[in-house]
Amino acid sequence: MIPTANLLAFLAVAVPFALLPGPSVLFVIGRSLSLGRRGGLLSVLGNAAGALVTVLAVAFGVGILIAQSVVVFTVVKIVGAAYLIYLGVQAIRHRNDPGAASVGSGPRESAWRVLLQAFIVGVSNPKSIVFFIAVLPQFVDHNSGRIPLQMSLLGAIFVAVALLTDSVWSLVAGAARDWFGRSPRRLAGLGATGGVLMIGLGTASLFVGNSKD
Repeated sequence: MIPTANLLAFLAVAVPFALLPGPSVLFVIGRSLSLGRRGGLLSVLGNAAGALVTVLAVAFGVGILIAQSVVVFTVVKIVGAAYLIYLGVQAIRHRNDPGAASVGSGPRESAWRVLLQAFIVGVSNPKSIVFFIAVLPQFVDHNSGRIPLQMSLLGAIFVAVALLTDSVWSLVAGAARDWFGRSPRRLAGLGATGGVLMIGLGTASLFVGNSKD
């Protein structure tokens, strides 16, 4: 469906972009510092699922509507930013909770709750909407037709690449958390750092413009 040359060109763009410490990476690092490796990896999965929904929305036109409508785009942006800030505040508030300093412990929330939280962040990330709208159409083959399906496939490939790279970031951050976990005070500081990171990310996302800017 998609020419090999187009796929290779897309991968040449997608892999370096996924490796860069952008919003998703910073979110994953923040969650890993706050919740440990298990919570970080669950956050990677949830965030990827949310990004996949964004890909489908963009591929079939909803994302374009969001990016072109100032009102809709602003609502998505504010909701996503507010939720990130909320998660950051919660991480800071619970940094000294009993059991938080035990090395290798799982997240206090259930696995489904952590997944859902990350999914909401992933699906409401305005930068993802702008990125997919700006990049995916450049690598489709109009002569092959089925443009929405081509965009969906390209987007799914990017999400798969990001899933791998974000997992590496999560494991590294989780390992750092375990190493610092020998000191409850240092681990609490890491949890607070993760919270501050998410608050900063949420605040910064408020200044993302739409594709018409």
